[in-house]
Amino acid sequence: MVKKLKELTEDTELANAVRSSAQQIWQAGLGAFAKAQEEGGRVFSRLVQEGTQFQKRAEDKVADVSGTVGKLADGVGRQASGSWDKLEQVFEERVARALATIGVPTQHDIAALHAQIDALSRQVAALSAKAAPAVKPKAAKPAVKAAVARAPAKPAARTAPRAAAKAVSKPAARPAAKKKAPAA
Repeated sequence: MVKKLKELTEDTELANAVRSSAQQIWQAGLGAFAKAQEEGGRVFSRLVQEGTQFQKRAEDKVADVSGTVGKLADGVGRQASGSWDKLEQVFEERVARALATIGVPTQHDIAALHAQIDALSRQVAALSAKAAPAVKPKAAKPAVKAAVARAPAKPAARTAPRAAAKAVSKPAARPAAKKKAPAA
């Protein structure tokens, strides 16, 4: 029985040691919880600040990247526009060359022809005006005299530009080729 008493004493000491240890662990847990509650507000505030700073840095990076991409897009747009302008110019030059090759007159050529026609029309009108007073009808009524005096000027003014235009558009006739006499 002494043995049993000794075992019990040892068991109670062991139980007290375990209780004491468990009590200390419990108190350490409560202390950690209290400390976490105290510092939890500060930690949360710190986390909010760090999150705000991170968001600002991310926005700055996005702004930098979008600015760079925008500049790159502008550069590509300018290059494409320049390429289209060059392509358009090359196309216009080739079309103009092809039209010139087949004999289609340019706008400049047509304007020059119009100027020549206008000049010839003025010359014909001036010549017709000088020739009209020379013709005097014999005995005609005054109203008929005016109509007769104007009549020759109008047909001449109408036909002269056409004839001048035909003369300009037709090439000059070539002289006939001379035949060589056969050598005797």
